[in-house]
Amino acid sequence: MKYIYFLLFLLFTDPSQAQNCNCSDNFNFMVKRIKKNYAGYNDMVLKNNQKQFDRFTDSLQQVAKITNRDKCISLCKEWLDFFKDRHMSIVFNANQPKDSILNFFAKEERTKWSKDNLKSYLNANKYSLDSIEGIWNHESNIFKLGIVRDSLIHDEFIGFTIKADGIFWIPQQIKFKIKKINKTYNFMYFLARDHSNYPAKMILLKDTIDLKELGKFYKNGSPKHNAQVGINNPKFKKLDNKTGLLTIPSFDISLRQETDSLMLKIDSVLLNTDHLIIDLRNNHGGAVGAFKKILPYIYTNPILTESAQVLATDDNIKDGFEDTSTDLPQDVQDSFKQNLIKLKAHLGEMYLLYPVDTIRYTNIFKKPSRVSILMNKESSSSTELFALQARQSSKVKLYGTNSAGSINYVERVETQMPCKFFTLIYPPTRLLRANTEKANIGIKPDIEIPSEVKDWIKYVKDYRL
Repeated sequence: MKYIYFLLFLLFTDPSQAQNCNCSDNFNFMVKRIKKNYAGYNDMVLKNNQKQFDRFTDSLQQVAKITNRDKCISLCKEWLDFFKDRHMSIVFNANQPKDSILNFFAKEERTKWSKDNLKSYLNANKYSLDSIEGIWNHESNIFKLGIVRDSLIHDEFIGFTIKADGIFWIPQQIKFKIKKINKTYNFMYFLARDHSNYPAKMILLKDTIDLKELGKFYKNGSPKHNAQVGINNPKFKKLDNKTGLLTIPSFDISLRQETDSLMLKIDSVLLNTDHLIIDLRNNHGGAVGAFKKILPYIYTNPILTESAQVLATDDNIKDGFEDTSTDLPQDVQDSFKQNLIKLKAHLGEMYLLYPVDTIRYTNIFKKPSRVSILMNKESSSSTELFALQARQSSKVKLYGTNSAGSINYVERVETQMPCKFFTLIYPPTRLLRANTEKANIGIKPDIEIPSEVKDWIKYVKDYRL
């Protein structure tokens, strides 16, 4: 799946004459495009913060004038962070020629350390090494990093590439720096696949560095290859004779068929399961159509959907709604075509493309009689929309922590920036819940799971209502 592929490579051209990679020009393009087309702009920039926002924008515009193209994405992301919207970003286009990408990042900071001299250093100092120093292999077997103490600053460490993709990252480029305070290690900075700053967090447990969503690194020995094929596919298993666990890592529309097929396959099992646990932790969403086949099993009464408006600008229509992929199911393609007709008829408006709808089913199944949905702060986008619909059932309780809080503004427009290496992404759609849920702090669970609980599945399985 594209999303996992992208996250994995987070760990780790001459441009043609027709494009413009001047950072100032790209920054100004982004600002203009967001002001005109972002569905949440008028909610975020108000009279009481307009001057602050203008000063912030002006200051970054000045910095952009002296920023090299390879650091421009980081600068643009700094401006986008003002909006605190997970659906907004700038990404590096990976479909550019390999030589062009290599050239783009050719001047990135490098170290004199190599695999060979690091090995010599480790062997010569084996009794005085810090526990984090060594050669670390990513669980994918694609990346290998070296971590060594900074020769100038005793409590700081340099992380550099030994093995990478050979396109975005090459050997000896510095991936991150770490500072050690007492026995705690924290990143001073960590660079993503596109060399922009990424807020990575790590947990060091003996010979394992856990980077959460970015995967794990193991010291020295190479882990068995962890195949990524099907990693986002839905899965079901029986925990005991009364409890079943349905795990949905993603609601990406490309996985709808897998989800629909699984629900059909386990139909008779679900109808004889007392307690269904649906694990939506770290599910970053996708499309509402991807969870339709789950709803009948948790349904008890009519479900009201969320209403939403689309900012029907010419840019949004062109970049967000005109191109309908032929890889999508036919009913999805047909729906997109109808939406396009409506938006073109309401050009320039904040148009109510998605009015409140009522979902009804003819049957109310006796089983599952209890449905527990797990979510955390990484449960976002359409996953949150699913939670809002599901909790309207008397069978359902939400467990965990507040969700991500990313559904005031949804859907996706991708815009090519003047530099062909950069793509701007932002949401064109505004849910009407933004009128009251301005803070967008996420959906609060019915039962909050205490922070000290490690096994959430067992906690929910044993929980007595």
